[in-house]
Amino acid sequence: MTDTFYSIFQSIISPLQGSLSWVNFLEIAIIAAILFVFYKKFIQNTQSEKLVKGLFFLMFLWLFSEILIIVDLRILGVFLRSLVALVSLSLIVIFQPELRRFLGYLGQPGFIRNTFFSSGITQHHKEDNVDIIKEIIEAVKYLTKTKTGALIVFQKGMNSGLYSDVGTEIDAIISTELILTIFHPNTPLHDGAMVVSGNKIHSAGVLLPLTEDPKLSWKYGTRHRAAIGMSEVSDAACLVVSEETGDVSVCMDGMLKKYEDLMTLKNDLESILGLKPVDETQVKHRNIFDILRGKN
Repeated sequence: MTDTFYSIFQSIISPLQGSLSWVNFLEIAIIAAILFVFYKKFIQNTQSEKLVKGLFFLMFLWLFSEILIIVDLRILGVFLRSLVALVSLSLIVIFQPELRRFLGYLGQPGFIRNTFFSSGITQHHKEDNVDIIKEIIEAVKYLTKTKTGALIVFQKGMNSGLYSDVGTEIDAIISTELILTIFHPNTPLHDGAMVVSGNKIHSAGVLLPLTEDPKLSWKYGTRHRAAIGMSEVSDAACLVVSEETGDVSVCMDGMLKKYEDLMTLKNDLESILGLKPVDETQVKHRNIFDILRGKN
């Protein structure tokens, strides 16, 4: 494993040992731009961001261990290098959800267009989605009143197709009646999640990964744990209606926010789906995820 790291390092620095030409600077700029786009699309404001910071720390330790060996502190250097190699072997397991999600996204049609040339939701789709939110809010109003459990996943840039393919495909325009039918206790699909993509219900009866957070309170049931788990491994937003209390919550990036009124929920859904600009005075020192979590 250490030899592999060394070979990769040598292959990276070998072109830089001579004089740098303008072509080399152009190549470095292209690599930096690609890494920046991937960071913005797949890592920023997700659970993976902390893992990537940890990866850079491991790289620093590895370089430090090589320096220690060079200055003849071999025991400490070899110890650090072996430790980095051991931890590196576990990266595949640690990053398994992210790697599976990323590889699935690479195989989707329009990957290059969506990643590098996506310009957001068109005005026509915005108008459609505003009506969609109205339909969802009307359905949530009835679900909370009757204490009917529900779990709705809103796909975003990096969609959750790897999980929605497990459910029953619906491919129908969103309506209040259809949502209430899906989550009616006597229907076969009511126990799973409903996945929304654009202005359509992509699938229903979807089984989501449960969170493994040991600090999560015992009061959260399977729906809430599935919502948190889904938001931990994707950039999706999950809306949950509790079957026991009728409470409504939205989960993003592993964070759960409870709503007391549907108007606030409507406003947040519009912001989550990119249908309403966020007040610039609010986001001066915070991002949209912090605002939706209710952070001060």
